[in-house]
Amino acid sequence: MSTTEEDVLRCSAKRCGAEATRALLWNNPKLHTTGRRKVWLACEDHLDHLSQFLSARSFLREVIGTDELDESHG
Repeated sequence: MSTTEEDVLRCSAKRCGAEATRALLWNNPKLHTTGRRKVWLACEDHLDHLSQFLSARSFLREVIGTDELDESHG
């Protein structure tokens, strides 16, 4: 099966269109239930920045590879 441009996951960082390799699973406990996970995607260049942003707010729950994403995430 070939991958099309539409199948490529893109980094969530502003003005970045690079292919994402990681998924940052997070939630805001003031807004979301405990089990809910929002997903930001990150390329290797933006992984640290996005992780630090979410961690500073105590929102980051887990970082996984994009190949580990499934229907239960997001």
